[in-house]
Amino acid sequence: MTPQDLQALPRQAPDWRVAYGESPSQYGELRVPAGPGPHPVVVLIHGGCFKAAYASAHDLSPMGDALKAQGIATWNIEYRRLGEPDAGWPGTYLDVARATDYLRTLAKLHALDLGRVVIVGHSAGGHLAMWAAARTRVPTGSPVWMSDPLPVRGVVDLAGPVDMTANISGYEGLCGDTVITTLLGGTPATVPERYAHASAIKLLPLGVPQVLVLGEYEEFVPRQLAEAYARAAAKAGDPVRLIVIPRVGHFEIASPRASTWPRLESAIRGLLDGKLPPDGMTGVDGLPH
Repeated sequence: MTPQDLQALPRQAPDWRVAYGESPSQYGELRVPAGPGPHPVVVLIHGGCFKAAYASAHDLSPMGDALKAQGIATWNIEYRRLGEPDAGWPGTYLDVARATDYLRTLAKLHALDLGRVVIVGHSAGGHLAMWAAARTRVPTGSPVWMSDPLPVRGVVDLAGPVDMTANISGYEGLCGDTVITTLLGGTPATVPERYAHASAIKLLPLGVPQVLVLGEYEEFVPRQLAEAYARAAAKAGDPVRLIVIPRVGHFEIASPRASTWPRLESAIRGLLDGKLPPDGMTGVDGLPH
């Protein structure tokens, strides 16, 4: 599957498109199932190399439709990406934080269960999802610190980088330019605190269950980095699973039309109840050392 295949999947219009800020990219698509609720909520964060030219919230709309059909509300967020004013550090991260916390406002108008919120992100959005789940660990005084972040029950990272200091040349080679150093405004040597405050592996323990998903043919996130993260998270005391799905690549794992979807949907349902999926490799026992 290619990015174009993912973007061409059929989708329904959202129930509501809601602005959480004043920028054109500060909005989200809200989908709410029929019935009285309150409904559990999944926050969806799309990927696209952090670039406005590559992807948008449109990419995960089919996933939002699929979850809505199963009784789960979705808040599919857009955020400022490279190529837009004030994107990068700290604007992109603050957008994700504000959009997630905006669920408190949405819950005043819609039947949303804020006690059952899970964040799911794909690719660059997987990185942002893990960061959003780690926000309670961001040091006070950091440019991306915000008080009283919305608690979440768990997070799913679909092939997103969890350590921004690792494989920079690999990510930038696939994305076409200096995307990581542009996003964070420098290298790990010149702005080490930004990398520390943006990388989930530097913020452990996150204190919530985490599921990392890779396809067997994944090319963006080296499997050894995901394994290293899972070991570190487990050592820090976090519940974590790494699931590697055979015979699929980077984009199938974000498609509700792919064979991978039942496993992903099951993992999301489990996290809404605070449970890890039973399959997959644990952070320590199932991984090579």
